[in-house]
Amino acid sequence: MVTPANDNDNEKSAEAAEQTGKPCPICARPGLRAYRPFCSRRCADVDLGRWLSGTYAVPAAPDPDDEDEFPHEPRDRE
Repeated sequence: MVTPANDNDNEKSAEAAEQTGKPCPICARPGLRAYRPFCSRRCADVDLGRWLSGTYAVPAAPDPDDEDEFPHEPRDRE
């Protein structure tokens, strides 16, 4: 006997086809192609918020040659 397909089963199989195979860097659930490398819009927004708040930062060493180009004290404009 054949049972009718459940809409929920179709959604799950479509979602499984969209998975990237790599875990979401925020919550570790499987990532989705639409939000790669994240699993959802929420996790993508959490990551963006961390960048904007300064939680994440790319470390950089000051270049000694650039010190003359950008003085620490503003110049007086006359």
